[in-house]
Amino acid sequence: MARILLVEDDVSMGFLLVDFLESNSFDVKLYKNGEKGLEAFKNSEYDFCILDVMLPGMDGFTIAENIRKENKKVPIIFLTARAMKQDKIKGFTLGVDDYITKPFDEDELLCRIQAILNRINLQENTLPQETSFEIGEYNFDAENQLLSASEFSKRLTQKESDVLKMLCLSVNNIVKREDILVAIWGENDYFHGRSLDVFIAKLRKYLKEDPTISIENVPKVGFVLNV
Repeated sequence: MARILLVEDDVSMGFLLVDFLESNSFDVKLYKNGEKGLEAFKNSEYDFCILDVMLPGMDGFTIAENIRKENKKVPIIFLTARAMKQDKIKGFTLGVDDYITKPFDEDELLCRIQAILNRINLQENTLPQETSFEIGEYNFDAENQLLSASEFSKRLTQKESDVLKMLCLSVNNIVKREDILVAIWGENDYFHGRSLDVFIAKLRKYLKEDPTISIENVPKVGFVLNV
């Protein structure tokens, strides 16, 4: 039974979601403000997080950022009335797995949760096990999300690490955008695509000290890690 952390300040919606998710075999803990929700995450084990963005005190973006410092892999969904494009891009850039706007359909939410959990299980069972890569002057330890060189060391986020690992597994060959998006985000859409572009830009910055390395953009196709 997957254990879900739900942070939602709308009491009626919160209880409705708890009843719905528990009826579908999830163990759900509801918190009504950000500080309590983050404290609960730090003090217990959760398999999934569902966060509102607009909360009293600490907002959902801040909770997600702090959760990612604690755990790079736990799935996070934003469930919020904030529907502006920049909010969605900010959410995906923080490393959340999905962004659902209110009002929403409960069955769709359930399908998205199950799709994310299924994808994680599939990745754990099927992704290539190679975890150490030499990239020019850099060493990339994918298991520990660490990119290092002689005078450089950077702990990557989970999604930064996943993207770089896919590029390393096909070094000097094209990796299709859609393959990256489906493997890491679970679907190929505009907002995840923008988030991928942000991660590619960050990886280029991290690798800039070695001029023999480049991440080439092949328009409308994908990316090549040239070494």
